[in-house]
Amino acid sequence: MRLDVPLDPDADEARRLLEEELRSPEYAAASPTAFDRAADAVRQWLADLFTGGAGLPAPTLLLIGAVVAAGIVVALLLVYGVPRLRRRTSSSGAALLGDDDLRSAARLRRAAAAAAAAGDWDTAVVEAYRGLARGLDERTVLTLLPGTTAHGVADGAAPAFPSLSRRLADAADDFERVRYGGGHSDGAAYARVRDLDAELARTTPAGLAEPAGAAT
Repeated sequence: MRLDVPLDPDADEARRLLEEELRSPEYAAASPTAFDRAADAVRQWLADLFTGGAGLPAPTLLLIGAVVAAGIVVALLLVYGVPRLRRRTSSSGAALLGDDDLRSAARLRRAAAAAAAAGDWDTAVVEAYRGLARGLDERTVLTLLPGTTAHGVADGAAPAFPSLSRRLADAADDFERVRYGGGHSDGAAYARVRDLDAELARTTPAGLAEPAGAAT
């Protein structure tokens, strides 16, 4: 409580104190905005229109309501934009072995080949396995989820390619050794992942596998 406020102010003093109080930030924040007042005016107009009818026939009222609704939709589109339809490049969008990566399987394979040509075997193995995983996702053999690991890919694809399950697990080991284990790779490891990816692409799945889990 303010101690400088008179206990019995006269009319002028009371008006001054009220004006000071109304200028405080709390009152300014709570006061309705121009948008609020416009929205209230529209709501009141619609309520009066449909309650009293303004002497208009029902079809006219329905037409007015449709026009108003269309105007609201247009206003929302102008403010928030047109909703973007999600185009499926893969079932999980950017999720790819713990990272956000929108590249297709073809682009990942090219990146792996370029790294191999430069002698960067670590990058070649990582990109090749990413290409393998994205390729399985694009074929809907499995579904990559945000938490899917390399062994999650191998385990998820194994039911569809039972004869390649051991090689899938080995490729996952190659990926995780380089990506997370601090190890290094070589041309032989890259060739294993690349050749496995090519064989998977040529092989018809035995059946659709379950979505790849977050971690195994």
